[in-house]
Amino acid sequence: MAATDTMTAETPAETPATSATTPATAEQMRYIAAQAADARVNLEIETEGMTLNIGPQHPATHGTLRIIAKLDGEQVVSADPVMGYMHRGYEKLAEVRTYPQVTTLINRIDWLGSFANEVPFILAAEQLMEVEAPPRAQWIRTILFELSRIANITLFLGDMAVQVGAVTPVFFAFRDREHVLNQIEAATGGRFHPNFDRIGGLKDDLPAGWIGETRSAMRKIRRFCDEISELVEGNEIFQARTRGIGVIPAEVGLAYGLSGANIRASGVDWDLRRDSPCGLVHDQVDWKVWTHPDGDSFARFWVRLQETREATRIVDQLLDGIPGGPIMAKVPRIIKVPAGEAYVETENPLGLMGYYVISKGGLVPFRVKIRSASFSNVSITPWLLKGVYVPDIITILGSLYFILGDIDR
Repeated sequence: MAATDTMTAETPAETPATSATTPATAEQMRYIAAQAADARVNLEIETEGMTLNIGPQHPATHGTLRIIAKLDGEQVVSADPVMGYMHRGYEKLAEVRTYPQVTTLINRIDWLGSFANEVPFILAAEQLMEVEAPPRAQWIRTILFELSRIANITLFLGDMAVQVGAVTPVFFAFRDREHVLNQIEAATGGRFHPNFDRIGGLKDDLPAGWIGETRSAMRKIRRFCDEISELVEGNEIFQARTRGIGVIPAEVGLAYGLSGANIRASGVDWDLRRDSPCGLVHDQVDWKVWTHPDGDSFARFWVRLQETREATRIVDQLLDGIPGGPIMAKVPRIIKVPAGEAYVETENPLGLMGYYVISKGGLVPFRVKIRSASFSNVSITPWLLKGVYVPDIITILGSLYFILGDIDR
């Protein structure tokens, strides 16, 4: 009985303690649950960065360019271009070729620019030899120069739409670019690599009927520009993906050496065809330099669209005014360039292309330095891609418009 009484007496004493412990344990569990939830949120936010390799075998890089993008979620923390996969050493190859042979090489730098690649080198050699091409050759050079611009940028206008998922415009671009390539081929014999320019003039004169067919091709290109304006420029999806994206302030673009439509799209009114004419006759016709104040991906597209229209008008005026006469000046059969040095730059389809040529008085250049537009234009990507989102990488790269052969040389 004593033991029983003792146990009975102690049992009521434990009951209050148990009831007091229950609410404290529930409060602790709520606190633990809250802490665990916070920990899960922090774990999701503070994830390690991801490295995304775009290229070197990727259609969005337009060739063997590699972009190493470090991401925080879908936002780019840093982006570094890796170039050189297509480096072919054109500058050194040119030093073991005769001057006429060099044009065969440099056709393949900007492989969409065709004839335009040849012009600055030939002009530099003519400066060293103190030779000037006849007026008719200068006018035909300028026509072919602008046809190369149209063929080049026409493809860009269609390809830019592909970057946001619109496939139809690029087929329109391939369709109508053929009209221009046909005229280049009819005059030079080559669609992509004409090898037509010569020190002192041109290889051949224009074939019969070429002028009328070229006028017809220019009308077709203007209709193509109208189609692109309707399909792409005014498209709300295209505008949402390009307006305010990849903005390049004018001072930053100039600091990185941007040229061509890329810098004019940032409001810089600079075009070598007007501001520093050399060996071509752009100063003999009436035309306009197009600029845009916004500096974004849309502005770069818009400027190139207007420049394509403007190039067709330049060609039309040149066709109306081609003078008669010879197409070659008197030059030796074997070209031997006097000792000296010359630098010539022209407003090529992708921007400024310059050739610095040093001669020691022999049959081959002693040194050749090529200033290609794409190399400088793509150098801004580390600054430009920082802070953008992954889908915007594609549209920004597309809007800068570079050719890998032009980057790597």
